[in-house]
Amino acid sequence: MTRSADYDRVYRQKTSWASKLLVLRVAVQENASGAGISRYGFSINKRVGGAVVRNRIRRRLREMMRRLPMKPGWDIVFIVRQPAAGIDFGGLQDDVQKLLARARLLGENNEIRCP
Repeated sequence: MTRSADYDRVYRQKTSWASKLLVLRVAVQENASGAGISRYGFSINKRVGGAVVRNRIRRRLREMMRRLPMKPGWDIVFIVRQPAAGIDFGGLQDDVQKLLARARLLGENNEIRCP
């Protein structure tokens, strides 16, 4: 997701799941043109860390989402909390999988695919 209007629409839905590291907000996609895929975005506040830390977290989350089998037709926003700055890839991956499983957004195979 790239437009702020898309983020605003997801925030207005008030459908969320939270953990110590992340908050997951979801909404059904409005337009039928993107119904074959799920879109995702990240919100990382400056309190989480400097630009290097925030970009590292964003890259890790993007890679996790690329490998996960997702159900189509959803807009997903991850809001990163401050403790995520000190977590390694594996810990963040576990948290993402648990939140997506609680939201029932994972596809048939819940394991992360390796290319």
